[in-house]
Amino acid sequence: MVGQFRNLPSVDKVVSDERVRAFENTYSHDLVVQVARERLDRERASISLGKPPRSLEDIIESVRATLLGMERPGLRRLVNATGVVLHTNLGRAPLSREAMEAMEQASRGYSNVEFEVENGKRGSRQVYIEPLVCQLTGAEAALVVNNNAAAVLLGLAALAKRREVIVSRGQAVEIGDSFRIPDVMRQSGVKLVEVGTTNCTYVSDYEQAITERTVGLMRVHSSNFQVVGFTHSVGIDELGALGERRGIAVLDDLGSGCLLDTTIFGLSAEPTVQESIRAGTGLAFFSGDKLMGGPQAGIVAGKKVYVDKLRKHPLARAVRVDKVRLAALAATLIHYLKGEALQKIPVWMMISARVDQLEQRALAWAEASGGIGRVMDGESMVGGGSLPGSTLPTKLLSIPTPPKKGQSLAQSLAQRLRHNTVPVIARISEDAVMLDPRTVFPEEDDIVAEALRGLSLQA
Repeated sequence: MVGQFRNLPSVDKVVSDERVRAFENTYSHDLVVQVARERLDRERASISLGKPPRSLEDIIESVRATLLGMERPGLRRLVNATGVVLHTNLGRAPLSREAMEAMEQASRGYSNVEFEVENGKRGSRQVYIEPLVCQLTGAEAALVVNNNAAAVLLGLAALAKRREVIVSRGQAVEIGDSFRIPDVMRQSGVKLVEVGTTNCTYVSDYEQAITERTVGLMRVHSSNFQVVGFTHSVGIDELGALGERRGIAVLDDLGSGCLLDTTIFGLSAEPTVQESIRAGTGLAFFSGDKLMGGPQAGIVAGKKVYVDKLRKHPLARAVRVDKVRLAALAATLIHYLKGEALQKIPVWMMISARVDQLEQRALAWAEASGGIGRVMDGESMVGGGSLPGSTLPTKLLSIPTPPKKGQSLAQSLAQRLRHNTVPVIARISEDAVMLDPRTVFPEEDDIVAEALRGLSLQA
């Protein structure tokens, strides 16, 4: 092993190679040296584990690949052909053209994000959003922070620190990425009081658990799973009535930020912010980048007496939203106020897309595939922690592969699509690669067709 270490090239030898030295026209000499040194350190660690040493050529190519990668932006455009509308790994909600234009305008130069042009005094960044949220939801007041987890954390810290909040045992859930309601309450300094059972909780369970230390009754919408069979949960109307009767704030973690009736699209009913506010909720928490169809944001709407406490809490500054997302969120909310959400917001355009239109696009893809793909019935999912178990009928382009080696070949085909100039992300079902036009913008059809033509040559 000692001899293998001695055979490693020096940093100078790697850096002096003309293929590596050429990068000093772009980066500093010190940075190139650092990359080479880090690559050789990894090689030493690999040899220590008993792995054979790589050649000088491999090391140089690895250093070149690292330096080339630094020139490309980390975030890339891609085509979502998975059929999952709110795909968390792919950035959730795509933005409307108006929202993107608003972001560009806000970021191009200076803006009045916290400045009152009329009197020349400092202002609040919330004044551009709060009236829109209140108009849409019927809330007395509203506040926007950087995501829904931050909104819940702020709400609990401001209203319930060192006090008790009652939650149904069936709602003490993990939303995703280890975000658990009990952990959030603990971080907020709140004592969680669980009532009921996993499958059944009644309003009497909440009432019996109320003490002089209780400051909140909380509902957590199970946005990413379903409990079926013998179940019972307390509706927001019941919880609101109890809170009103006992003088206790009702806190509603809605998650998805739905403002439209999902049942008209054949989906199950998703609780809306408007319903929560009408029920007397003190604070409703929801996301901007899920069913609302806007940028990542956490929105709090409810009674002014509670929202004002959140504004004054020190944590509010730590979780405040930036000017670019404020601009995009405002543009998104305006779509709802104008009644044009189905025509302008991509999430709702995809959800409301007609199956016959999707079929025509899938047929065009099948033709581009050179005969290796066929159109079949399928299902799209909303995703993003919204409407679990609820799907939309769609038409898929299916590229079947031989059953005996189907999984490996299907993986290979999906990889080729991902390696397209603009990556095309498909899904694999059993022994076939599936592409769903519902989540592909019509203007991206040419990208998909070109990628499929490349597949047909290698099939």
